[in-house]
Amino acid sequence: MGAEAQNSFAEAGADLELAGVQKRYPGFTAVEELDLRIPAGSFFALLGPSGCGKTTTLRMVAGLEDPTAGRILIGGTDVTSRKPHKRPVNTVFQSYALFPHMSVLENVAFGLRRRRIGDPVGKAHEALRLVELDHVSDRKPAQLSGGQQQRVALARAVVNRPALLLLDEPLGALDLKLRRQMQHELKQIQQEVGLTFLHVTHDQEEAMTMADTVAVMNKGRIEQMGAPEELYELPKTVFVANFLGKSNLFPVQVTGGSDRMIHADLAGTRISLPRARSERDGGSITVGVRPEKLRLHREAPVGTAERNVLGPGRITDVSFIGVSTEYTVELPGVGSVEVFSQNVEAGPAASLGEEVWVSWHVEHTFGLADDHLETGALTADLSTQVIAAQADLGG
Repeated sequence: MGAEAQNSFAEAGADLELAGVQKRYPGFTAVEELDLRIPAGSFFALLGPSGCGKTTTLRMVAGLEDPTAGRILIGGTDVTSRKPHKRPVNTVFQSYALFPHMSVLENVAFGLRRRRIGDPVGKAHEALRLVELDHVSDRKPAQLSGGQQQRVALARAVVNRPALLLLDEPLGALDLKLRRQMQHELKQIQQEVGLTFLHVTHDQEEAMTMADTVAVMNKGRIEQMGAPEELYELPKTVFVANFLGKSNLFPVQVTGGSDRMIHADLAGTRISLPRARSERDGGSITVGVRPEKLRLHREAPVGTAERNVLGPGRITDVSFIGVSTEYTVELPGVGSVEVFSQNVEAGPAASLGEEVWVSWHVEHTFGLADDHLETGALTADLSTQVIAAQADLGG
């Protein structure tokens, strides 16, 4: 991208603040009292399943829905009662919403002409150079690929220099390879233009790839917010642990510990975890570990203070997925445990029906805030379950 185009869009974005924002409909509350501040110039992702309230939140920020209670401030200015076109906000939708009868250039310049802003053609060319599509400015949208159409929609959104850009599932209509390519391009454009991006998605990989900060939303509330790595490595609730990837979760009884460590009993086996990595430190708690942190052993490993060991168990399922192999190990008294093993050698490292032990470093264990689980190890990918089970109440 040329320096000229970059400098034209170097104006800083504004911070977004939601203060006690709530949205109630007859019979249910879509968004509970939401307090949130997104710093200027950041890429913020609101992540959650269908029906969690994330799209309703975005629509309230855009002015397309009125909050039942609370205030919305952009750059310190209260915009709660302002009409959508009076807010320094633009939205990029999944559907692109390009005018098919207009050229790419005319699509991008449309909003500028409508608002009677000077030099609409010149500014449209600048925006197209930003997304590296100025060379197709005379084509119609139907002559472009899906990824190109999405970039045109992005150019049309940034050409007005909004303080805040809202992205509503913007890559949902693209195939996997193109979606991943666009994830990197969107992140690069956000860094170059300096706008504040609020990205709404149910795609965990998309949120973690692009966002500086991710807020995981569930039932109208934010369950946990932080950097992607922080949420993945140290989830605080069962929902977050299973929505961001998969987790092996175990119900345990705390038996003791030290200033630094907590010791617990799992089906007669001691499990240890750092006190700093647990939301609770007494009674019945839920602990977890990510499947890729586990190691398979054909012989019982020597137990140490640094490693948790479970077994013996038996491999009941093997799924080869290229870069890694996923194993399901059935452990008596514990239940099913998932192990993801990187394929550094040809073929799976263990076979169906084999007797194995599993181990992991105590530092990879985390303790959750939820009440004690009644069942054994939980490994289901909750994101797909929730999306399938909940009615879509506006995102």
